[in-house]
Amino acid sequence: MNYIEFILNNIPTFSALVATGIFAGMLAGLLGVGGGIVIVPVLYFLFQSLGVSAESAMLVATATSLATIVPTSISSIRSHHRQGNVDVVLLKRWSVCILVGVLVGSWLVTRVDGTILTLLFGLIATMSALNMLFRTGKSTIYKALPNIVGQTVMGTSIGFFSAMVGIGGGTISVPLLTLFNYPAHKAVGTAAAIGLIISLPGAITMLTLGSTPTDAPVGTYGLVNLIGFIFIVPLTVLFAPIGAAFAAKLDAVKLKKVFAIVLLITGLRMLAQLFL
Repeated sequence: MNYIEFILNNIPTFSALVATGIFAGMLAGLLGVGGGIVIVPVLYFLFQSLGVSAESAMLVATATSLATIVPTSISSIRSHHRQGNVDVVLLKRWSVCILVGVLVGSWLVTRVDGTILTLLFGLIATMSALNMLFRTGKSTIYKALPNIVGQTVMGTSIGFFSAMVGIGGGTISVPLLTLFNYPAHKAVGTAAAIGLIISLPGAITMLTLGSTPTDAPVGTYGLVNLIGFIFIVPLTVLFAPIGAAFAAKLDAVKLKKVFAIVLLITGLRMLAQLFL
């Protein structure tokens, strides 16, 4: 099969990947949500539509999502750093424990059944959606971050669970930090840097140590689908600023509620696919 035949035979797949990149970029700019929380479920269902098993689809979606987060997080870090919203002190304190969590989590991804990852993502997506729907931005439980032991547990857990489900860390770290009365704008900016600490070693681990499933979509190396990466990344970077521009004109609070409902349905659907 030559390249022209390959492209013609896979136009629906390429179109879906283009739509994924645009959608993830727009949401990242519009609502401040990480692309991984969008990319993982879209790729999960897309790969299944191509004949890939649910277990293999989740493994490849997780690894590919982490790979796409690497360049987008670099762009996001620059933007937040210029605004002074990246907490360098906190990053220095947390970086090692986050990295340990990532390495353990990403190694486990290369060893476990994709069903476990689907269950974990479904639970995290559902909890994240409920958090967006019912928690106000000012709600806090603690007055300050815990001691060094508590922060070590927090950082390790963020790295571990984020790597396991292919997200950049903002989905977990932002609500977790704000529980401890941490400034929301600094939580978002610092989460962008945390995303790079998670995505780069996580993607490399899954690319080099992961065994490509026999039914993986074309263009998959290790557990990373390079075709998906090539299509999604440029569009995500391109459309994130467009989403941010729209955010200034639209009611982002209402839009975030709509997204939370969609995310809740997605999480519950992934869980239902496991048990029904």
